[in-house]
Amino acid sequence: MSTRELTELGIVELDGYTLNRSLIQDVADHRAKVVIPEGSLERVRASRARIEKQIKDGKVVYGVNTGFGKLSDIEIEKDDIAKLQLNLLRADVVGVGEPLPTVVVRAMMTMRANALAKGFSGIREETLNLLVDMINEGVHPIVPCKGSVGASGDLAPLSHVAIVLVGEGKAEYKGEVLPGAEALKRAGLKPVSLEAKEGLALINGTQAMSSVGVIALNEAERLGLAADMAACLTMEALQGIITAFDSELLAVRPHPELEFVASRMRNWLEGSKRITHQGEVRVQDAYSIRCIPQVHGASWQALNYVDERLKVEMNSATDNPIVLESGEIISGGHFHGQPIALSMDFLKVGAAEWANISERRTERLVNPQLSGLSPFLAPDPGLETGLMVAQYAAASLVSENKVLAHPASVDSIPTSANQEDHVSMGTIASRQARDIIHNSARVIAVEMICASQAIYLEKAENQLAPATRNYLEKIREICPPLETDRAISDQMEELAQFILREDILK
Repeated sequence: MSTRELTELGIVELDGYTLNRSLIQDVADHRAKVVIPEGSLERVRASRARIEKQIKDGKVVYGVNTGFGKLSDIEIEKDDIAKLQLNLLRADVVGVGEPLPTVVVRAMMTMRANALAKGFSGIREETLNLLVDMINEGVHPIVPCKGSVGASGDLAPLSHVAIVLVGEGKAEYKGEVLPGAEALKRAGLKPVSLEAKEGLALINGTQAMSSVGVIALNEAERLGLAADMAACLTMEALQGIITAFDSELLAVRPHPELEFVASRMRNWLEGSKRITHQGEVRVQDAYSIRCIPQVHGASWQALNYVDERLKVEMNSATDNPIVLESGEIISGGHFHGQPIALSMDFLKVGAAEWANISERRTERLVNPQLSGLSPFLAPDPGLETGLMVAQYAAASLVSENKVLAHPASVDSIPTSANQEDHVSMGTIASRQARDIIHNSARVIAVEMICASQAIYLEKAENQLAPATRNYLEKIREICPPLETDRAISDQMEELAQFILREDILK
C-alpha cells in the first residue's frame, strides 16, 4: 500500500526519511495511527545486531557498556548492562513545571519513533514497537515542560516518555493520569525490559524542542495568514492605499515573500470599495500599512527558514553513539540542539514582528487623531470608553514578546562536570516561540475586533471585498460589534484560539 493510500486511511508511515509537519499534525491532533514499514524494521534489526556483536566481541562502546557524560570512562560489567539503561532513565526523570500539552507529547513520540526507525540507534524492534503502540493506543506520558538544556539531547523530557515504556513514571490514558504500568495495562500493553544502549537510544535526541517547534510552526503559519487578513480589514476600515502593493513596484526589490503577501492581500481586497489609490484620499499611508508586504514578508521568510531546518531534523538520527551501516559505532554530537535552537529564536522574532506592526495598526484605529473615527471606536465616547484598553492589552503582549524574543541560543551553562561545556537551550527557545505565537494571536485578535468595530461605526459592511466580508462574519460570530461598553476578554481569547486553529486558506 502506498504512503498516500495509508494517509487517506488515517495511517502515517514512519520510515525515518519522509515525515513532515503535516503528517505530525495528523498524528498529534487528529490521532492518526502510525506504522513502521518492513524496510525500516529490517534496518532496525541490522542495527541491533551490530550492537550485540560489539558486546559479544568484548568491545568498549560509549553508552553500551560505559557510564554516561563525564562518567564515560567507567566500564560497566556485562551483567550490569541492562541495569545501566534503567538507571539512566530513572536518573534523568527530573523535568519540572507544567506538563507539555498532549499534542506536543504525541508529536514528540512520533518524531522519536521516526528517528529510531532510521536504523542508526541500535534499539530492539520490540522496544520501538511498544513506543508505536503507545502512540496508537493513546498512552501519553506526562512530560514536564522544563528541565532540558538541549545539548545531550532533550534528556529530561524524553526520559519522562521512555520511563513509561518500562512501566514507571506517569501517563494519561483516556483522560486519566495513571502510573505508567497501569496506563500500559489498561491499553492492553506490556512494559519492556531494556537492554544495552536502549535507554540512551530513547532519550538522546532533540525531539522535545523539535516537537514544540513543529506545533509552533504550524500555528505560526496560521497566525501569519491571520495577520495578512487583519491588515486587509484595517486597510478597509481606514481607506488604506493599495498602490503601495503594486506588483511592478515590489518586483524592484525581489524578495519573493513580499510579493506573496501583497498578492494575497490584493486578491482578498479585490472588489472592495473602501480601498483607495495614491492621491485619492492621501498621498501615502503610515509605515504600519504601507510597509505590510515588507514587514509581513520578512516574517514569512523566517518561517520558511525554520520550516527547512525542521524538515531535516524530523528525519534525522540525533542520538549518540551512532551505529553506522559499516558496523562502526561512533560517538559524535548529533544530539546537540543548536540548529533548532537558532531556528526557534528566529521564529520568535518573526512571529513577534507580526504582533509589533499589528499593535501599531490597532493604535491607528482607536486614536481619533490618526483615524478620523470616533475616539477609541466608542459609539458614545466619554460616556463609553470603547476599545481604549483593548489596545493596552495588545501593547502589554507586544512588550512581553520583546522579552521572550531575547535569544535563548546565545546562553550556555556547562553541565556534566564540564564534559558538556556548551549547550543549546533549544527547548527553552521552542517554548518561548510558542508563547510568542500565542501572544501574537491575541494581538491580532484585538486588531480584528477594532477593525470590525470601525467598519460597524462607518456602516461600511456592504463596501467590503467579498473575501474580507466573509471573514468579518466569522469575527462577528465570536465578537459582535460593541453597541455599548461590555467585557470582551473571553471573546478576544476565543478569537485568538480561532486564529491559531483555523487555516484561512481553507
